[in-house]
Amino acid sequence: MKPAQDIGQKAARIEAIQARFAMRLRSRLDTSAGDLPPDIRERLRVARERAMDHARPAVVAQPQLAIAGWGGGLRGREDEGPRWWRLASALPVLVLVLGLGLIQYSDHVDRVDAAAEVDAALLSDDLPPEAYADPGFEAYLQSAGSQQ
Repeated sequence: MKPAQDIGQKAARIEAIQARFAMRLRSRLDTSAGDLPPDIRERLRVARERAMDHARPAVVAQPQLAIAGWGGGLRGREDEGPRWWRLASALPVLVLVLGLGLIQYSDHVDRVDAAAEVDAALLSDDLPPEAYADPGFEAYLQSAGSQQ
């Protein structure tokens, strides 16, 4: 038999024993409640209903992961562990987002610097900016480049 199955059977036996005990206790309380005055019986009935309503959400089974060889199950609960661990696990994502933002900013600055350099070269050159738009100027540059 696998350890996970053995643990499941033990848990089922424990739950059955608890259920039998609860039924015996309930029957004894019900028989002795007949001797009480009606107002006390009504208060006990209301208290029992409140207790049952309060206990119902706690009965919801927690999911379990059984890992063979570990001898037990691991509960998949979110409330286990310190809160700082959850914050620390978000740190790599934060670093990644900040790194991507820094890369984008650096790329933007490089593009602005390159455009400013080209603009400064155009404005400080001897040729007027209209000469660069002339189709014959491109032919001149190609012929000048092939001569060198």
